[in-house]
Amino acid sequence: MHTGCFKKEDYTKIDIKEKYMKLALQEANNAYSLGEVPIGAVIVYNNKVISTGFNYREKSNNALYHAEIIAINKACNYMNSWRLIDCDIYVTVEPCPMCAGAIINSRIRNLIFGANDPKAGCCGSIINLFDLAFNHIPTFEGGILQQESSELLKSFFLTLRNNQSKPQ
Repeated sequence: MHTGCFKKEDYTKIDIKEKYMKLALQEANNAYSLGEVPIGAVIVYNNKVISTGFNYREKSNNALYHAEIIAINKACNYMNSWRLIDCDIYVTVEPCPMCAGAIINSRIRNLIFGANDPKAGCCGSIINLFDLAFNHIPTFEGGILQQESSELLKSFFLTLRNNQSKPQ
């Protein structure tokens, strides 16, 4: 009997990653519904979601209001600490330099993301900040529900372009 490449516990890990990434996609959809770039984030501690966030830059007129920053801020409040040592963050899109830096500085254990970001991604697309000699280096994995994350972004920007090309 052929058992394949994965053990039963490996499937469980994949299912858990997809479960939390689906929650991050729900957050991204919240951003989309507000006209924000659809990126969502979820932070998990001891298999419990402790915070969520989605992009809110346009509505707030604040460059800092990325999904990851909002989720990290909420998680710090929940944990009553700036150190999120045993926390994992799920993000629909590869973090930018600001968000990758916040993930490093908040001591998040693991980063799991969906789609790569060839224009601003700092986990391998442009640079990998986690390859540098910072005092904390999270582990990371991309490509979890990548297609869903990519399609949501493509849909958003297509809608945006179509609306901008229509006469007002």
